Amino acid sequence: MDPTERFTELVQRNERDVPLDEVALLIAAHHHRVDVPKQLARFDDLASNAPAAPDALATYLFVERGFAGNSVDYSDPHNSFLDDVLDRRLGLPITLSVLMLEVGRRLGLTLDGVGMPGHFLVRADAGVFFDPFHGGERLDEDGCRERFSATQGDAPFLPAFLLPVGSHAILSRMLANLVRSFATRDPSNAVWTVRLRLRVPGVSRAERSEAAALLGTLGQFEEAAEALSAIADEFDGPAATRLAQDAAAYRARAN
Repeated sequence: MDPTERFTELVQRNERDVPLDEVALLIAAHHHRVDVPKQLARFDDLASNAPAAPDALATYLFVERGFAGNSVDYSDPHNSFLDDVLDRRLGLPITLSVLMLEVGRRLGLTLDGVGMPGHFLVRADAGVFFDPFHGGERLDEDGCRERFSATQGDAPFLPAFLLPVGSHAILSRMLANLVRSFATRDPSNAVWTVRLRLRVPGVSRAERSEAAALLGTLGQFEEAAEALSAIADEFDGPAATRLAQDAAAYRARAN
């Protein structure tokens, strides 16, 4: 099946039924050839030798197996491609977290992704977190606050930042990372990442509006106009008018 069709089919499922590993690999398949079943088997292989306890799993993946955060070239798009993470053993906080989540799932562990602003973590139990980007370090809530302050400065920390997030939020954030990477390094590839992000359920209207406008910035005028028009129908008042006007402007540029 075409990667976009398969991505769309899977991501539209009930969030609990979205196969996070497969959908993340399908994102990479839009950039380069990916043998998805072969890559999924690599997760099986990792799980076959992994200990079935959160602390031990973190040590196994991020110490013994050497998966690590790419602090040298953080914005490298390959950090967001799950097959490349498996090959290079380098990734972003969110892709390394997906690695731990999916190996843990195969072991029957209950692990959750935590979409803290500026840094992604894995939660095992209430008050127990792991930081895959920093060697799988175990953190308590105070440790999470320190990680937050390291990226967000004096911004206020809210307890809600440590609540678990589902597959849709994880995939949307992965794609947002790619959009930012490609927008500066390879704008032509930013187009398909924006298109995929617009297919993920749960992305806010504001974020979808921003993504649609980015399509226009990338020269996809008619597509941007159609997306903005659809979003305008969800708003009332001045916001709807503004979006409709933006859509009309892009449509005019397409003619």
